[in-house]
Amino acid sequence: MRRIRRIRRSAAIGCHHRESRLEAAPTGNITKNQPNSPPYRGRFAPSPSGPLHFGSLVAATASYLQARSNQGEWLLRIDDLDPPREVPGAAEQIISTLETHGFRWHGPVQRQSSHLVEYHAVAERLLTAGQAYRCTCSRKAIRRSAVNIGPTGPVYPGTCRDLNRTATPGRSDTLRLRSVDSVVTFTDVLQGEIRCDIAESIGDFIIRRGDGLIAYNLAIVIDDARDGITEIVRGCDLLDITPAQIVLQQVLELPTPTYMHVPMAINERGQKLSKQTGASAIDDQQPGANLLSVLKFLLQNPPTSLIGKTPDRIWAWATDHWRPEKLDAQRQLKHKQQ
Repeated sequence: MRRIRRIRRSAAIGCHHRESRLEAAPTGNITKNQPNSPPYRGRFAPSPSGPLHFGSLVAATASYLQARSNQGEWLLRIDDLDPPREVPGAAEQIISTLETHGFRWHGPVQRQSSHLVEYHAVAERLLTAGQAYRCTCSRKAIRRSAVNIGPTGPVYPGTCRDLNRTATPGRSDTLRLRSVDSVVTFTDVLQGEIRCDIAESIGDFIIRRGDGLIAYNLAIVIDDARDGITEIVRGCDLLDITPAQIVLQQVLELPTPTYMHVPMAINERGQKLSKQTGASAIDDQQPGANLLSVLKFLLQNPPTSLIGKTPDRIWAWATDHWRPEKLDAQRQLKHKQQ
């Protein structure tokens, strides 16, 4: 990991985006690698909190097709960073479901739990460098004192940032990244230009939780840099946390990949498909039908001649006809569960 630097100050108000307006790409690949650019490398990184459902299969399919259409590599990583939320056997079930549906990944399956020492070392380095600080505020106190509500919830008001708290004996204090008045601007392949005032919309976000577990944002930034990921394709439910991840990339002097956020699958009530909203597990007995359903959701219009075909046949057609620009500026799409 390279040295830590401070990010520049700037000014803006809130987080907002300008919609993309992409013209149809004849190659079917709107982020095609340019000459002398790094080889394409994508990834899918599910959490083992349960089996895959339709929404997670959408993200896996989009990222896989983007890698295949770029003649690139596609990695599989299990984000097993939060043991209290893990379901026994879920990781193995996820891997089995992907295999049944014809996904093929480059190299062995990776697991975040194999890199805990690295994550904690980086968190401590940020603390030592003054880029992070200890915080003892409860969630209730933050809700009560927060001035702004950002896209990810109450914005931490900085209560502990200048108190120089020392370690609490017998416990692991929360560590927060010390944000500055910086503005993060990036262009998402599908969602257009995103501009976010970090201090106002996100604030000093957590990099290590009070229970000692490393926060998701820090871990995946380290993982993606280590793995040489060039493009992250995932659902729009993760779009709002992307500016925080870019801030960490800047602070740690790590490369920022390209981002493509595909529409989030929602149910008839407008809720994100998840275990909490009753999303059912993917039925491994009908992989072909599942893939065709996902391709229809992604507006790829697979022909009826693919009904009853093997996953390999479906993947071959989908790779040749992959047109992500059809999803331009779509944040969410409804999916009616069978």
